[in-house]
Amino acid sequence: MEYKLKVLLCGTPDGENSNLINRFVQSKFDNSYKMTVGVDIFTKNVRIKDKSCTLNIWDVASSQRFKFIRSTFYRGASCAILVFDLTKDTTWEEIQQWYHEIKTSVGDIPVAFVANSGENNLKNNTEKRNKFRRLVESTGNLYFETNSTGNKVDDIFSTLAERTVGAFA
Repeated sequence: MEYKLKVLLCGTPDGENSNLINRFVQSKFDNSYKMTVGVDIFTKNVRIKDKSCTLNIWDVASSQRFKFIRSTFYRGASCAILVFDLTKDTTWEEIQQWYHEIKTSVGDIPVAFVANSGENNLKNNTEKRNKFRRLVESTGNLYFETNSTGNKVDDIFSTLAERTVGAFA
């Protein structure tokens, strides 16, 4: 049996979503910013529970001007990754809107919330990090901290895929 998962990647409009995908799919970091228009789709095969698993990763445009079309990209999603920046004051409100959008469109699917920031910013935001972690974990979802050049990027995708496959079993 082979698993095929549609993974939504959504969140802050700062280019970090694309960097996470490049790090995961191509094992490289590209410092140049390219705005996603609508959606970009990437594929990577991984092993989950000793079975082949194809991840179709949909990098959904985060710009407000694409909000009207985003829900069409959510259909059929197996799981989602929501990327946010702890250093921004509006982070929690923005990420709640994304979460609500996804839940409204596809129901309860496994979600990984990813605090994406420089290591110094993560260290300087300990109180906010702990608050976000508690809030996310209270919903039964996953919480990660990383930056686009970090080695935790593979863990985010593999842990989310394992949780999603486990939900199918």
